[in-house]
Amino acid sequence: MKARVHVTLKSGVLDPQGTAIQGALAHLGFEGVQGVRQGKLIELDLAESDPVRGRAVVEEMCRRLLANTVIENYAIEVVP
Repeated sequence: MKARVHVTLKSGVLDPQGTAIQGALAHLGFEGVQGVRQGKLIELDLAESDPVRGRAVVEEMCRRLLANTVIENYAIEVVP
């Protein structure tokens, strides 16, 4: 099974990469962009066949390594 983890900065946390992307877009002529928040996507191939167990394992991965839960949120998508 596959799992996708979307990690984004929590609201209120400064996002210098997002600010840089917004500036670059404006420089390229995309003036209508009012804000950019940058995140990351992590795709995992799991040997697990049970979606409930797979989600639980990925949840533990997120808490222990994949996301800094102090400043980041994450969302898990499991694809059987």
